[in-house]
Parts: sequence; structure tokens; C-alpha cells
Amino acid sequence: MRELNIPPIPADAASVGERSTFLTRTYVHLFAAIMAFVAVEYVFFATGVAEAILDLVLRTNWLIILFGFIVVASVASSMAHRSLSRPLQYSALGIYVVAEALIFAPILLLADTSYPGAITAAAFATLVGFTVLTAIVFVTRKDFSFMRAALVWIGLGALAAIVASVIFGFELGTLFSIAMIVFAGAVILYNTSNVLHHFPTDRYVAAALELFAAVALMFWYVLRLFMGSRR
Repeated sequence: MRELNIPPIPADAASVGERSTFLTRTYVHLFAAIMAFVAVEYVFFATGVAEAILDLVLRTNWLIILFGFIVVASVASSMAHRSLSRPLQYSALGIYVVAEALIFAPILLLADTSYPGAITAAAFATLVGFTVLTAIVFVTRKDFSFMRAALVWIGLGALAAIVASVIFGFELGTLFSIAMIVFAGAVILYNTSNVLHHFPTDRYVAAALELFAAVALMFWYVLRLFMGSRR
């Protein structure tokens, strides 16, 4: 167990073996999180919970759901990053996966019933995009930490646009989805670079959570784009 007064070693400063172990654990946990997300969605669809969630969403202000998700996601991310307890870190990742599954259930149900093939196509496109962006970081070994401020401001702008669309009743169309896919790609570059260069080697659960969040963001908007193109 690491002593509290000994700072964790960033991945960039760790030995080759420690860094390799950290990265392997990170991507194994990312894969496990994606599989857990798929399993939860399967249960939601098989038991009729997805329909109940969609009905609830239709009867509830979307802003309440959105900000509820943001709060839960922020708490889970903070737990994963700060807690010294491994069980708490895993709990945080589990909470985040379930929260994503809950918010994804309505759009996946709509896609499954009204846009055949959209989910599979979006999943494949997201996988390809994530793989290419990850390869760019690992091959070039470029540090994309300089993007942080821009990503924060763009993310806040996107959130403001979403809030305005709900309040004033206008639709965020295809161009917004494309812009958000580009934004999600930039987040993947930034998060992957952060994992490779700056993450402490004992925080592979938190690293997996950050990557999972970026993948989910890209998948959401790729799916929205594909659903819009099939109207």
C-alpha cells in the first residue's frame, strides 16, 4: 500500500515496466466498463426498464435529467481520482457506467425501434474513431495538455447551447452533432495524452473512467448523426 506522504509517480516518469502495466490495466478496465455498459443496457431492454426510462424522460424536464447526470458524473469522477480506497474507485466507475446507461437508454430505444442499423453503425464508427485517435497519441507521443482550456470553454459553450435549446424549444441539428463529434475526438486526444503522460500509475481506474466518458460522448453524437441521416 502506498504511503500517504509519497506522491504517486506520473506515467511519464515511471519505468517502462510500470508504465506498461498501468496502460494495460487502464485499457482492460476501459474494455470492462464498455462491456458493463452493454450488459446494463441489455438488462434494461430485456426487462422493459428502457421503456420506463423513456416514458419518464418524456414526462420530465430534460434539464433536470441533464444536470442530475452531470452531478452524478462529477461525484463519480472525483471519487475515482481522489479516493485511496480501491473498492471506492471501482464503485465510482460502476456508478458512472450505470449513469451513462440510464441516460443512453431512451436514445438507444428510439434508435432500435425507428432507425434499424443505426446503433451498430454508430458503435463501429466510434470504435474506428477512438482507435485512430488513440494511435495518433501513442505513435506521436505528443502531449495534448495545451488543449485543456479550449476544451473547457467549448464544453461550457456546448452545454449552454443545449440548455438554450431546451428552454427556447429549438432543435440542435446535424451541424451541432458534427461539431460535438469533433469535440469528442479532441477530448479523446486530450484524455489519452493525459493518461500516457500525466496520470499517476496507481490511478488506472480513474484513467479508464475518463476514457470511457470520452468514448460515450462520441458514441452519443455519432448515433444522433446517424439517426438524423435516416429520417
